[in-house]
Amino acid sequence: MARILVIRLGALGDFVQSFAPFAAIRAHHAHDEVDLLTQPPFAELGSACPWFDHVLLDRRPPWRDIAAIMALRRMLRGYDFVYDLQTSGRSTRYFHLSGRRAWSGIGRGAQAAHDNPQRRFMHTRARQRDQLRQAGLDHLPDPDLSWLAQGGPVLPAPYAVLVPGAAAHRPAKRWPVERYAALAVRLHVQGLLPVIVGGKGEAGLARIIRNTCPDAVDLTGRTTLLELGGVLARAAWAVGNDTGPMHMAAALGVKCTVLFSADSNPALTAPVGGRAGQVQVIYVHDLATVRVDRVAATRV
Repeated sequence: MARILVIRLGALGDFVQSFAPFAAIRAHHAHDEVDLLTQPPFAELGSACPWFDHVLLDRRPPWRDIAAIMALRRMLRGYDFVYDLQTSGRSTRYFHLSGRRAWSGIGRGAQAAHDNPQRRFMHTRARQRDQLRQAGLDHLPDPDLSWLAQGGPVLPAPYAVLVPGAAAHRPAKRWPVERYAALAVRLHVQGLLPVIVGGKGEAGLARIIRNTCPDAVDLTGRTTLLELGGVLARAAWAVGNDTGPMHMAAALGVKCTVLFSADSNPALTAPVGGRAGQVQVIYVHDLATVRVDRVAATRV
């Protein structure tokens, strides 16, 4: 039995878009031990999914911490093959640290180096598919996500999930919260309960929405990622910015509308659904120019 390591450190959207590669690696190594190396925020998701035997945590020790780096080196050298799905500068340094050629990633000299010169211009899913093909995995199955769809609070149906947040250091990725508030009022009038999700840091956005639509349900900071999966899976519609929960909603088959500004490119990172028309993308230079009517019309 071989020991296989998969590296996927984050972020949430990237982690979700690796579900199909995770499933493919597990199927390819059905009789091997397959472990995941990730960061603490994704440990629960990694442990709950059916593709890994063990979840290891990368706490990103500083390179000057010799004892921690040597422990990481020993861990990496304990595996027979490593799939680096992160393909970042840090994870590529792990390749060199490991001293192993049995590696799928972008490190020069790797046995299954992903050296496609177009990789930077490929959507995340297409890039990972191409990387695994070079490692001998030709089929990426549609993963069974029933494990992700069961948890979290059960809310009165039907409801729509609003995701008004995004990376705090990239404000251009956010549709103005006042538009989410106006959309919440419209949805409530139409019989859809607005449900606001996000991290603790987005509670202020939820307050603004609930000041306009007091019947909206605020779940910001009140669900784990695993519980969030269940909330999203049972939604009639999800609308939000280019951020992790929208990737999760799309993967779970929820009808989605995702808002992109010039700050990111949907051709490279848009959430991927399982059927035609499931995911609608609004892509404009400045999200402040997008009216509520335009977003509401995509629900039909």
